[in-house]
Amino acid sequence: MPYVMDQDTRLKGSREKAFEKFPIDRPGKIIFVGRHLSTKTSFRCLIRTISLYGAELEISPHLPVPNNFFLEILGIHDDIGCTVIRREEEKVSVGFNMLIDQEFLHHVIRLSFETSH
Repeated sequence: MPYVMDQDTRLKGSREKAFEKFPIDRPGKIIFVGRHLSTKTSFRCLIRTISLYGAELEISPHLPVPNNFFLEILGIHDDIGCTVIRREEEKVSVGFNMLIDQEFLHHVIRLSFETSH
């Protein structure tokens, strides 16, 4: 029998709230993890949305994206470990290897809001 995560309807509302997606449209950088954990290779992307568990990125459809990489948000000097969930043309959905801290998420959203006005 397949495992279904959303069978408990009592938790569904709290999951949707906890994992709300926030539009930030902020430049970022995909950093490849190379041999011996080197991080020399990278390319730019646009982070469309972010949540506690992941993000939606926009990149050139011609660039190959590794399954695992670090994501750097422009203006924030922390790298977030990511795993590709889905790719469709230029849209890439990623999951963070660990849930990000709620304060960190609020900082990213505030920074995005402050620089867009």
